[in-house]
Amino acid sequence: MTTSYTALADFGRALLKRPALSEGLPMISEYAKQVSKAERCSIFIYNPKIQMLWTTLADGIEKIMVHVNDGIVGHTVKEGKPILVNNPYEDERFLHTIDNKTGFVTENIASIPIFDSNRRIIGVFQLLNKPGGFSPEDIKFMIFFAHYISGYLELAMLFDDQTALLAKGIE
Repeated sequence: MTTSYTALADFGRALLKRPALSEGLPMISEYAKQVSKAERCSIFIYNPKIQMLWTTLADGIEKIMVHVNDGIVGHTVKEGKPILVNNPYEDERFLHTIDNKTGFVTENIASIPIFDSNRRIIGVFQLLNKPGGFSPEDIKFMIFFAHYISGYLELAMLFDDQTALLAKGIE
């Protein structure tokens, strides 16, 4: 078990060397897929002002935008807790339209909220298509992982906002 904690610590050190979301999110996705054995990882950012979630990273597809009232990802925000769905096509919350547009077939989903330092949801990460489905043990680790990456995401979003303001000549 110490090996996995050592690997996680090594991952964390490498992640902190990438202050921009565009650099860090692919690392988060790859690590989450490697550890969970999932086929895909999507990381959604939540904007409470407009009640929308959008992917800053979605393996193999274009940007996805979802209203907070829609999909497993929206329900994850509304419920504020992880959602595990091993038969998504039988779940009324599942958005079939995304699979229809992309041609991807979602077999199972682990959807985990990401909280900021004030315990507000700032995003959701979803893992898709783990062979054999997701278990409660997977969710335990992914909750821990969401807490682990939340500080990075909060800082990276601030860094990206500051960089955008500097690019516009505003401080």
